Amino acid sequence: MAKGLCSLFLVVVAVSSSFGKPEKQTATPQKEKKFPQTLSRGWGDELTWTQTYEEALFRAKSSNKPLMIIHHLEDCPHSQALKKVFANNKEVQKMANEDFILLNLVYETTDKHLSPDGQYVPRIIFVDPSLTVRADITGRYANRLYAYEPSDINLLISNMQKAKKLLKTEL
Repeated sequence: MAKGLCSLFLVVVAVSSSFGKPEKQTATPQKEKKFPQTLSRGWGDELTWTQTYEEALFRAKSSNKPLMIIHHLEDCPHSQALKKVFANNKEVQKMANEDFILLNLVYETTDKHLSPDGQYVPRIIFVDPSLTVRADITGRYANRLYAYEPSDINLLISNMQKAKKLLKTEL
């Protein structure tokens, strides 16, 4: 009887252990590739982005380049549309890479100078190397001075050129 119980016990253990093992799949389902989140957040992965506002101010002052700050939200359709046009425009990407210190924020800073007419997204503000917010470089909307839409990409390019030009003539 003991031999019978022992062999029954071994059979039960063998059967129960086979239930715990996952079956090998012959074809693994293809998962969508997810790239690691970078500081660019999709605004231009080839560009050098700063991590914090303080770092961006330091780099702008030490490199004598203007700072371009993009305020946006990940789930805002207006931000997403502007991001797509910004990231795909070669002229914007080239100028941003060569002539600007870049920061994109999905949160508000404590510096109230970065929201002179309210906290809306998307908005783009320029700061010169003397750490002065360029309130005179605006978009085309009277109620949201620093807002840009995808159709405003040429105005953004013009404002980027203005930020560079003012830098050379005023400093």
